[in-house]
Amino acid sequence: MGIAVHEPLWLILVLPVIAVLFLFVKQGVLSKEKRLIMIIRCLTFLLLITALTDPYLTLPQKGKNVIFLADGSASISDSRDEILGDIEGQVKKKKESDAYGIVSFAKNAGLEKSLSSSGSEVPEFSGEVGEDETNIQNGMEYASNLLGSSNGGRIVLYSDGIETLGAGEDIIPKLKEDGIEVDWVKRSSDDKEDIAVTAVNSPAVQYKGEEATVNVTLHSTTRTTVDLQLDLNGTKIARKQVKVQEGKNEFEFHHTVDQTGMLVYGAEIYSETDARPENNQLSSIARAEGDPLVLLVQGDGRKSKLKEQLKSAGFRVEALQSSQLPDKLSSYLDYQTILFDNVAATDIPEEKMNLMEQAVKEFGRGFIMFGGDKSFALGGYFKTPIEKLLPVDMEVKGKKELPSLGLVLVIDRSGSMDGQKLSLAKEAAARTVSLLREKDTLGVIAFDDRPWEIVPTESIKDRKKAEEKIRTISPGGGTNIYPSLEEAYLSLQDKPLKRKHIILLTDGQSAAGGDYDSLIEDGLSKGVTLSTVAIGSDADRYLLEDLSQMGNGRFYDVVDASVIPSILTRETVITTRTYIEDQPFFPAIQSTKWQKLFEGGMPRMNAYIATSPKDSAQVELASDKKDPILATWRYGLGNTFAFTSDTNGQWAGDFASWKGWPEFINQLVTRSFPSIQSSPYTIEVDGSGEKTKLLLTSPDSGTMPLTVSVLAEDGKQIEAASRILSPGVHEVEFDEKLSPGVYSMSIGDQAGDQAYETGFGVPYSEEYSYEGGSVRTVEAIVKATGGKTYESGVDAFRALNHRPHNEQSIKTFLILIAFLLFFTEIGIRRFGLPAALATFGEKMGRKVPENNVPGTTRARPVTDLNSTYSEREKPVPAAQNEPESPAKSKKSQAHQDPGRMKRLLDAKNRRNK
Repeated sequence: MGIAVHEPLWLILVLPVIAVLFLFVKQGVLSKEKRLIMIIRCLTFLLLITALTDPYLTLPQKGKNVIFLADGSASISDSRDEILGDIEGQVKKKKESDAYGIVSFAKNAGLEKSLSSSGSEVPEFSGEVGEDETNIQNGMEYASNLLGSSNGGRIVLYSDGIETLGAGEDIIPKLKEDGIEVDWVKRSSDDKEDIAVTAVNSPAVQYKGEEATVNVTLHSTTRTTVDLQLDLNGTKIARKQVKVQEGKNEFEFHHTVDQTGMLVYGAEIYSETDARPENNQLSSIARAEGDPLVLLVQGDGRKSKLKEQLKSAGFRVEALQSSQLPDKLSSYLDYQTILFDNVAATDIPEEKMNLMEQAVKEFGRGFIMFGGDKSFALGGYFKTPIEKLLPVDMEVKGKKELPSLGLVLVIDRSGSMDGQKLSLAKEAAARTVSLLREKDTLGVIAFDDRPWEIVPTESIKDRKKAEEKIRTISPGGGTNIYPSLEEAYLSLQDKPLKRKHIILLTDGQSAAGGDYDSLIEDGLSKGVTLSTVAIGSDADRYLLEDLSQMGNGRFYDVVDASVIPSILTRETVITTRTYIEDQPFFPAIQSTKWQKLFEGGMPRMNAYIATSPKDSAQVELASDKKDPILATWRYGLGNTFAFTSDTNGQWAGDFASWKGWPEFINQLVTRSFPSIQSSPYTIEVDGSGEKTKLLLTSPDSGTMPLTVSVLAEDGKQIEAASRILSPGVHEVEFDEKLSPGVYSMSIGDQAGDQAYETGFGVPYSEEYSYEGGSVRTVEAIVKATGGKTYESGVDAFRALNHRPHNEQSIKTFLILIAFLLFFTEIGIRRFGLPAALATFGEKMGRKVPENNVPGTTRARPVTDLNSTYSEREKPVPAAQNEPESPAKSKKSQAHQDPGRMKRLLDAKNRRNK
């Protein structure tokens, strides 16, 4: 047992106490009473100062505390049962006073059993710790926190010792400070039959038409035969069966580059006996230069005339139906510009619109939208990502008197709608509110087994309140369509409106029928039309399609629920029937860029879709009503155009048959091409730490800071910061460790004068590499903490190098003693030392001899004094009812209380002295 303090600096306050004591001693001879008071006061201060240092007793700890730290990463997954059995064997050997706990770790750490001396059963590992990484630092921190900062103990690590995340050596100072020893029980990485793709290499810059060589490196733990496939931008370009030897294997592929833009080469192996599919695929990034490639998007079932026109102008064109659009960002970066020819937003999931918007904004791709009956507002693009990038708004802002509109939304709220479907339906209804004017009428009815009126069918007076009510719709019970549809018709049929329309949206089948024929026929006689939306495979498509045909509306068969907002938007716009301007006119030139092309005259145009130019957009061709026919602006790094008429001549009139039409299209497409350049930077990916880092190197780069924009394949923006390491060398650090995959990146200077496009691939975790790794971290921890390394024969509960102790604070005890001394000093100063000692003696049950009391002379016995006093001062009997005077009262008290008299005499003697 010993005594120690946590905050010894408080002991400096002892110096002024010593100084004060010295000054008192220097004054000369002091009375015994004053000396005693001084001693008590100094002791009081010393006790309080000692209490400030937070003192504690160190008591030896009886048992030993041991934490078993088990590696749960993928590389030793086969060893988990063996580790569990070893821990069980060690626990059986422990003494009753020994305590143990179990922690599993991989990427994260989790508690399997808390530190306790009770219980001998070892639980199965159940923690979800993320087996794709090994973070020894995290596991050690967790285990050391369980042991505590002063109790010491031992951590027994079961692991192969290969760290893929974190910096384990950083935990050494904490372990040493806490007196924790670390033993390492070696476990080998899983010895399974496994083949991993370790590298895919190709020239960083390629050219269309040349033959490119792609080298693929495999690492195998055995001799076998596998299928090796090479993909380019997700399309297979080669596949062959290869024989692999144990260790490193290299294979070569040749192919002719037939496209431009970003090239993503992906190598993948296929084997029935392969143990780890996580390491079977790897990608690399290259870029091909050559003729530009244009993506032409056509509505499903339609063929655009633009394809042949663009080809005849020398462009390479890939024409896709809207349903064929890719779902990866890198696929859109293959094209220099994207053309929409009369494509409805209801055919394109919002996720794909987001990818195109990112390709334009962050990577400078061009975008052109051509008009038609399924384009712009008529296509349902209001408040979509495509509207964001266009130079025009879909909503017509106060340019014409639209006919009064009554719209009722009938939305299924049954249990099957719970989740994304109902959320998107509510968002769609809220967007519809934004499109309507105050004089328009809106009603919203939600239904399950009966109708629920959410927004009464009346003029919109408070848009915000209506949107709030719509967002309160919650999922309910079953599905019964007819009662809610009947209520919608009844709420509209007698309204004095020019347009009356109902939109029914459901994902199920009605539990009961109804007389739909009579209901819809009666509604048509009163000007009410009906459109229907079927969501998912469980909806009654036949019923809904029949209802829309009977109701002179449209039927939408929805597979992807994200198009629901576009559907309701499109229906609202179509119902007004006023967005199409169909009076023939001659467009007016608003930009000098077109004067030369139209110097022979301007062709007549039949119709267009009314839109409103955005604030910073430039209107280059305008209608006789000053509406945009051709508008453009710069969106991020990209140039976008809106041509509000069509391309087949029905709306464009003489424009489409005009001899300058091919040149007009040629100029539009050329002007939309990106000005962004191929990147001059070489990229090295460092994924060894807790955050992914990139090293960008370029001999042409100076010391100017860079701005970087990084997007994942799904279009998600990845936060990143760059800094200069040296001229031409920059480091990019991300806020997190990136998941394996392909990432697109644009690089620019802060002045915005230059922009470069590139990409990089993040490989699978080193956990699946099976090429070995450094165990230096664990070896350093074991050596620094005085632990042992075991191959077998572990002794987890052997004696510790430094016997741990428990701390028992004595601060409160010292403060208590100090206050007792403080009150003792007050008693001595107030009543004097003799009285204090006498009182103490009485309390102890005995009388203090007077000749032993310091500072007194021998006096007559108190009893004698009392008798003399009694003879001299005999009390005179008081008259009946006469009050006793104060003086008499005091004398009477003194006579009755000999002890009080004694104290008065003692006080008199001290004054005489």
